[in-house]
Amino acid sequence: MTGFVYIMASRRGGTLYTGVTSDLSHRVFEHKNALTPGFTSRYGCKRLVWYEEHFDVRDAIAREKTIKRWPRQWKIDLIEATNPDWTELYRGVGW
Repeated sequence: MTGFVYIMASRRGGTLYTGVTSDLSHRVFEHKNALTPGFTSRYGCKRLVWYEEHFDVRDAIAREKTIKRWPRQWKIDLIEATNPDWTELYRGVGW
């Protein structure tokens, strides 16, 4: 099963949340609409700024655990390597 590692942000340089899912479109929709209580709804992390697809969800889980241990600046560097303007990457459900 495919898996995705992703980073949500409250704003450029703001609060970051790293997560993993098998359905990126659906999970980001949940974050953006505060459908599940938790960190992202509490801190307003509603902007998808980075994601990475893995063919095996177990690899995605391992990558998420690695990124969660990183210092904040490494996460910022990861985002800015492919998305220097912190542009919203989410295009809607089913994308």
